[in-house]
Formats: sequence, C-alpha cells, structure tokens
Amino acid sequence: MILAAGRGTRMRSAKPKLAHELCGRPLVAWPVAAARAAGAAKVVVVVSEQAALGDALPEGVETAVQTQADGTGGAVLAAAERIERDAPLVVLAGDVPLIEPELLRGLADEHARSAAAATMVTIELDDPSGYGRVVRNSEGAVERVVETKHVEGVADEVLAIGEVNTGVFAFTADAVLEQLPRVEPVNGEIYLPAVLPLIRAAGGQIATFAARDPALLAGVNDRAQLAAVREEAQRRIQRRHMLAGVTIVEPASTSIDSDVEIAPDAVIEPCTQLRGDTRIGAGATIGPHATVIDSLVGDGVRVVHSHIVECELRAGATVGPFAYLRPGALLRERAKAGTFVEIKNSDIGAGSKVPHLSYVGDADVGEGTNLGAGTITANYDGFVKHRTRIGARVKGSVHTSYVAPVTVGDDAWTAAGSVVTHDVPPGALAVARARQRNVEGYAARRSDAGDA
Repeated sequence: MILAAGRGTRMRSAKPKLAHELCGRPLVAWPVAAARAAGAAKVVVVVSEQAALGDALPEGVETAVQTQADGTGGAVLAAAERIERDAPLVVLAGDVPLIEPELLRGLADEHARSAAAATMVTIELDDPSGYGRVVRNSEGAVERVVETKHVEGVADEVLAIGEVNTGVFAFTADAVLEQLPRVEPVNGEIYLPAVLPLIRAAGGQIATFAARDPALLAGVNDRAQLAAVREEAQRRIQRRHMLAGVTIVEPASTSIDSDVEIAPDAVIEPCTQLRGDTRIGAGATIGPHATVIDSLVGDGVRVVHSHIVECELRAGATVGPFAYLRPGALLRERAKAGTFVEIKNSDIGAGSKVPHLSYVGDADVGEGTNLGAGTITANYDGFVKHRTRIGARVKGSVHTSYVAPVTVGDDAWTAAGSVVTHDVPPGALAVARARQRNVEGYAARRSDAGDA
C-alpha cells in the first residue's frame, strides 16, 4: 500500500498538510488506518524532503522521499525500492481521509478476481467538473483517463462523461513499475493514470471497481476543505456511536474524536467534546458543556460543565459544575468533585467529597471523607512539591489549608479556618487558627479619631 502525501501549500502553515489533525488523528493516519483495517501488510507513505511528517506517522509505517514535485506517478517511482514485486500494490492519496476499509477490500478482491494488471476505482458524479474522465472504448474497456482541470482542448464528448477517476488504484507491481518510467511528464508531472494505456498496450488488462460514496473524493488541500471533511467525519463517528446504543442529544454541537470509545446507554449532552484516548462507561452522562480529554470515565459517572484532562473517574463519581480535573486526578467509586473545584495528581477515595470552591493537588484522600468549602492543599514550598495525606472519614471544615507535607489520620476533624501545618492524629480535632479577640468600642473610637 502506497500513500502519496502531497505538499499542501494552500494550508498556509508551517506544519505539513498531513500532520494537521482531523478528529484526534493526523490526516495521514486516517488512510493508514483504513489500509491496515483492509488487511495491508505494509504501508509506505511518500513524503517530500520539505514535509517530513515525523510523529504524525503511525507506528510501523515506512516512508519514501519524493525529491521532486513530479506528480502521483513520481510518488510511486520514489517508493519503488520498497515495493514488493510479488504482492498486489494499492495506491491512494494521503489527503483523502474518509476512505473506508470496505472499499479497499473490495478493490483488492476485484483486482484478484479479474486477474487485471491494473484496477482503477471510479465513481459516477452528477457534476464531474475538474476530475479526470474515464474514457472507454466501444466494448466498455478503459482506454485512458483525460484530466480536465483545464478544459481547453478537451472534447465536448469527454466533458460529458460522468465517470471519473478517484485516484485509488490496484496494480500488479511489476506491470506498473515497468511502464511508469515510459510515461511522458506533463508540465513536469508524471500522472499515474497515464500508465494505464501503456499497461494495456503491453497486454495487461485494465479493470475498474465502482465506488458509490462521493466522500471518497473529499480531499484536503486547505483549511476550508479540512473543516468540511471534519463535519462529515463527525457525522460518521457520531452515527457509529448512536447505532451502538449511545444517546447524543445534539449532534451538531458535539465533537467526538475518532478513537473515543463509548459504552451503550451513555448520554452525551449538548456542547460536549470527547477527545483523544477517552473511554466512557455504560450509563454515564457527559455534559452539557463538558470537555473530556484522554480520560477513563466509569459506568454511571456524571460530568456537568467541567474540563477533565488525563484523569480516571470510577463508577458513580460526579464532577461539576465548573470543575477542573487535571492530569493524575483519580476519583474512586462515588467520589465527588463539586462546583469550582480543581484537582490534580490526587487520589480521592471512594465516597469522598470535595464539594465546592477548593484546590486539591498532590494529595491522597481516604474513603468517606468530606473536605469543606475553601479547602486548599498547599503542595509547593517554592522549591519542590509535597503530598498531603488525609485519611478515611475525615471531616474537614470550611477554609482549611493543609500545608504539605502533612498527614491527617482517620476520623479526624479540622476546625473552620485552620491552617494545618503538623500531622493530626486519628480521631483528633485540629484547631490551627489565632484565638478571636473582640475590641469593644472600636467603631466609635475610629469615628472620634476621624472628627479630630
């Protein structure tokens, strides 16, 4: 399998075109995934010297460098040393992300069944403007493909043809590699379809395989086209989840990346984004207005108006509204992170609650603990970060600060407004605040001083 990457200068970006993201994957990863799902044993991506894809390439993919911008045929020639001569060769563009594995399997099957030297995927379009027309002879055999990006000099009967070349081919490797060097460049480009008449003249059969989904032709050359393809990709992703038993209340305002997994009976409320390597459990409700990135969300979890990144929320946990869970946050079964709560790199025990207006960082909290409003774990001393350890069934009162490193034992209590700087034994009450002193007549004395 060969993917021709293309240069994509119309993206107006320092980033190579195929490294741009589409629903959580680089563009190049989409056709690679389709090829592998179709059974490709080897995938070669042809890149230019100026557009190395680096980390955007999926693991195990090979690359070949096309040193000149000499067209699709030049891309195949650039990969010649990596092509196995005794295996079928499928060629497609790297900037057509919506191609499906089923089409590639169908193409390979038809190529094998017909024993053709070349098989071209074609499609009938109501408006074929700009696409290469498939010209057949009186017996229905393919003679050639006529490019029509520029219609000057193209016969009217050719322009009237609705069958077009999609740019997806299967070849007998020896046949295409033998004939491609004989193709005459046009304006410096070697067009891959131009090899078909040469293969036919050498006695090879040319077959076609009909596609029916116009999205196959939805290439990406600029950001406007990327947005249009993203809209179609979202429609397909969300339909797949809905058919699998997921409720998506308002698809138009929802964004779900390609690799997200959602179990049946989950509900995705409006204005929600599920991104990256996220897993949503059965019966969970996510949203409205929630973003979940690279996180594991268990069965029955509820997330409302919150932002979650690289976290684990176990069964029955609740988050929000207006919570921010940062990397390393773990909410165990039935734990709660409430309104305006920020948690990072912390383990919140089963059934424990951080109800509102709190920051918990670098902390371990036992089960059944309640941390009152305004709880702060002061985890940074200006040089290094330290952990706070709070036991099970602790009752932390409002406006308590824990200055790490500090440990609070099981069943302990803290008084409101305490700044806890020393360990608290199990079952004890920590009172760490200045004694209140009332100054009688203070207001009157201030008034008198003002009159003086």
